[in-house]
Amino acid sequence: MGGDTESLKSQVRKVFEGGGYVFATKAANIARDAGFTNPARLASNENPFGTSDAAINAAKEALCSGNRYPDETADSLVRALAEYHGDCGLKLNVVTGVGMDGVIENVIRTFIGAGDKVVVSTPTFSFYNLAVTAQGGVVQNVRRREDFTVNVPEFVEACRGAKIAFLCSPNNPTGTITPAEDVEEILKGLLKENCMLFLDNAYVDFCDTDYRRLMKDYGNLIIGRTMSKAFGLAGMRVGYAFVPDWYLPYYKRAQTPFALNNISIAAAVGAIGDREFVKRYVNHVKEWRDAFEAGLKKYRMYPAGANFVMIDVAPQKSDDVVVKLAKKGVIVRSCASFPTLGDTFIRVSIGDSWENEMFLKAINEI
Repeated sequence: MGGDTESLKSQVRKVFEGGGYVFATKAANIARDAGFTNPARLASNENPFGTSDAAINAAKEALCSGNRYPDETADSLVRALAEYHGDCGLKLNVVTGVGMDGVIENVIRTFIGAGDKVVVSTPTFSFYNLAVTAQGGVVQNVRRREDFTVNVPEFVEACRGAKIAFLCSPNNPTGTITPAEDVEEILKGLLKENCMLFLDNAYVDFCDTDYRRLMKDYGNLIIGRTMSKAFGLAGMRVGYAFVPDWYLPYYKRAQTPFALNNISIAAAVGAIGDREFVKRYVNHVKEWRDAFEAGLKKYRMYPAGANFVMIDVAPQKSDDVVVKLAKKGVIVRSCASFPTLGDTFIRVSIGDSWENEMFLKAINEI
């Protein structure tokens, strides 16, 4: 390779010299080395039931149009999502993105420039911080209480001078549900500060709390959603959001052209039509969350409204427990990389029944 590569490296922005998103890959390698060709994969909050046949068939048909650019508006998906959410009684403005990550990046792009302040309720999904920093913004993390609920007055106070704040409910990785009444109080406080709220609802399908009604009265609310979890489309990368009327044209201008491909759009529309697939998985998650709580003999599980649970394995360290479980053929996620959380928590996805049983047996043996 020609040229002075060190000089070329100096051209890269300092923010990308280290860090980055932490993937749950090490445990999979340990399980494989221990001889497990089919370990229990409980680290990435995936749908263990696969993908709906309706989505697969639609995706196969869409392959025939692989030579054509997709509809830049993803109109068929937007209409299907609007119809799917018609039960809330509101006409919702739906926008799409390449996964929830893509939606987040588009939203940040419309609001944040160099030096702009963004507030994040932590511990939580690390991508908010990464995306804000990549755009040149400055993140102020606001820690949750000891039980991982949100201190509403403290959070609102921190938003003085901020352009946008991020709140995840149910929260990743704690599973904590923030009541809709608390979110409304936050919205009122942020409206006075001229600050937007991005409410990440990636896991809301697995709880009984509904925030959509808040779109009617608050023009500073964006609700992010995904089809990776309940719909089983993690590999298709389909995210979407509900946005206020005034914001819709700005999002469309900032969005990457042809972001969703033909196959993802078709698969998503097909998945939306198979409501029984989603219902079966959601019921499975709720039953096994209760079973996890009842089956854990040594460690504390926190209340969760998602398709995963968080467990405190103290006095052991989370990284050590991940290794021990991997050697027993169970892959879970250490939460040590989540800012402000500490090093004694693991996140465990609700998998297929055999995977869940394998986990309970292994964790109780440690």
